[in-house]
Amino acid sequence: MRRIESIAALEALYGTPGAASLGKVAQSLTPLYRKWIMASRLCLVSTVGPEGTDGSPRGDDGPVVQELDPSHLALPDWRGNQRLDTLRNIVVDGRISLMFMVPGSNTVVRVNGTAFVTDDAELRAGFEKKGRTPATVIVIEIAEIYTQCARALMRAQTWTGADQSAGLPTAGDILAEVTRGDLGGAQYDAEWGARAAKTMW
Repeated sequence: MRRIESIAALEALYGTPGAASLGKVAQSLTPLYRKWIMASRLCLVSTVGPEGTDGSPRGDDGPVVQELDPSHLALPDWRGNQRLDTLRNIVVDGRISLMFMVPGSNTVVRVNGTAFVTDDAELRAGFEKKGRTPATVIVIEIAEIYTQCARALMRAQTWTGADQSAGLPTAGDILAEVTRGDLGGAQYDAEWGARAAKTMW
């Protein structure tokens, strides 16, 4: 299988970027980019570190991030599985990308920039829910913000396609397979809903 090993060889296979694909890029929040991101309850976070790359979904019951100023966003780190893959990467390599989505819209807004992790008490308190605050907050400095091509979500019929989850393995099934039955299984799945409800925030 032939590998493409130069930028020139890669670019030769594609056309020139259109004016709109380059002109849509901003270096900070504009009024319309702000409106879009504040409507998003879900974003996908990508980071990189010495152990490799990491991708992580982040969601909330309101805006998934807060604006600190037009160049900075704050993303709370709510309770998860305690692996800390994203946070470990940010501590050693601040590069970060976020893809914001809104159900029903095929538009995706991407933010690229750098980040750091803080346990600042005042910032954490600003995210308080049901008497709980996140252990840390990720602060993102925006380098560029732009809309992503809608074709991927359109092809996948992300918001309009039929439910295709029937017959898929559950998290408990996968855990049992990987651990050869030491963990997971039907009991894990049965208890997951109640466990998640107690630790959502």
